[in-house]
Amino acid sequence: MHTVFQYLAEQPVLVLFGLIGIGMYLGHFRIKGIGLGAAAVLFLAIGISAWGTSAGVENMAASIPHTFGKLGLALFAFAIGINSGNSFFASLRKSLGIMGATFAVLAGGGVVAYILGKIAGMEAATIGGTFAGAITNTPALAAAGAASGDEKAATVAYSITYLFGVFGMLIVATLALNYGKNDKDRPVALVSRTVRIERDDRPSVRDIRAHVDGNVRFSRLRETEDGPIVRPTPDTRLGKGFLATVVGPQNLVVEVISELGHDSSISLSADRTDWDYRRITISDPKLSGRTLGELGLEERFQATVSRVRRGDNDMLGRPELVLQLGDRVRVVAPTKNLKELSKYFGDSTTGLTSINPVALGVGMVLGLLIGEFPILTPTGEYFSIGSAAGTLLVGLIFGKVGRIGPFPTTLPYTACQVLAELGLLIFLAQAGYNAGGQIEKAFTSGAWLGILLVGMAVTLTVGFGLFFVMRYGFKMGGTRLSGLLAGAQTQPAVLAYANNRTNFDARVALGYSLVYPLAMVGKILIAQILGGL
Repeated sequence: MHTVFQYLAEQPVLVLFGLIGIGMYLGHFRIKGIGLGAAAVLFLAIGISAWGTSAGVENMAASIPHTFGKLGLALFAFAIGINSGNSFFASLRKSLGIMGATFAVLAGGGVVAYILGKIAGMEAATIGGTFAGAITNTPALAAAGAASGDEKAATVAYSITYLFGVFGMLIVATLALNYGKNDKDRPVALVSRTVRIERDDRPSVRDIRAHVDGNVRFSRLRETEDGPIVRPTPDTRLGKGFLATVVGPQNLVVEVISELGHDSSISLSADRTDWDYRRITISDPKLSGRTLGELGLEERFQATVSRVRRGDNDMLGRPELVLQLGDRVRVVAPTKNLKELSKYFGDSTTGLTSINPVALGVGMVLGLLIGEFPILTPTGEYFSIGSAAGTLLVGLIFGKVGRIGPFPTTLPYTACQVLAELGLLIFLAQAGYNAGGQIEKAFTSGAWLGILLVGMAVTLTVGFGLFFVMRYGFKMGGTRLSGLLAGAQTQPAVLAYANNRTNFDARVALGYSLVYPLAMVGKILIAQILGGL
């Protein structure tokens, strides 16, 4: 085997992609719906590297260059930031209390890691890696390793605590789901219904929408049962006997129907003679980063965008919604205008895959520069937030801004998902391979037990801390809380478990997206501090 390992030590690219391919194959195996996923690449890399080192190949662990891992992590963080930008800043405005509490609990986990780690005699790198593994966050691992200057020790601690970080949070999520069976809140799904107006006071569309904070759209209107279908404007008056199509969250659509009249047995969307609807893909770069309201579709095409589908999620077509390449808009317009609308949007699959090299290149450069920028501390020493934090912050801003002058700053959702997964896998393969030579020392010296116990304490502190604070402090339902736990843990396995248990209830995704960006940034900063202490 020495000859085989010696050959592998001289072939870093071959080894890198071999670890990614074989590791993800193993990660797809599931026991009761739970699998390691991308983490399998990390453990496979550690195992092979440790095996090769024990076989006497001295340069085995260092054969995959550190720059590979730095590149992968920066790609991952930037892509996550792009996709999370809008939801992150929207969450800042709407749920500051929940987000603040989540960060406080994560910081509490960091305090536990530091105190218990010092009691156990751990160095800063090991404490930072233990925290990163306990809250299962690979960018935090990189931040801790960079701040401490000992990435190997941080990665060893991470690998020892990671598994309980997953399973411990699964236990807490199970408790949340068990009491979530009695939740009173319901999933918010977008629906389209036809209402018959029974009011005599002729309210305007603008007035009705104002009652529900603009969270519904009126896409079609017919004044008589056999009359033509037209597009209602905000100033349109709704007279008695009119038929109107209302689109929005199910609970709000029901509220609007009750306010205006009652459900109609006639479906306006079924009559496609003069007006029709179509899903169109945005592939024209000129539209990326613009809001729906800026496009002027109502004036130019007499068209209404009722919904926008990004990935697997439907969003209401609000005027302030920022569009991305690859979004699929559901347009209601005169049948004769649909061909021209398709040409306007592009309607090509290239919109799903274009990586927007300008935004990618500029964003990565800015993020890496910010990550390496020296920051003076009160003690007179300097530290930097690291490439992961820098690219994540720039990604969040780019995702929110959408466009700077003529240049779109976003990437298609699908392209971001691909970049994020590829970057994460490259980082895990490099980090695990680099740490393989150290893992044997941790187990033979007995240090692994103290690391594991400290990690368990951190995982349970964060998990049960969030459980009690959200359940009793914010009266959050269990189903939504299970998603929040997955988002705070930044752990896809917990999210998949909650989705499988609830049949992909929308409340799970809501809780996850609410805190995920904050948790990602917060963990990186906390791990950075722990690694530098």
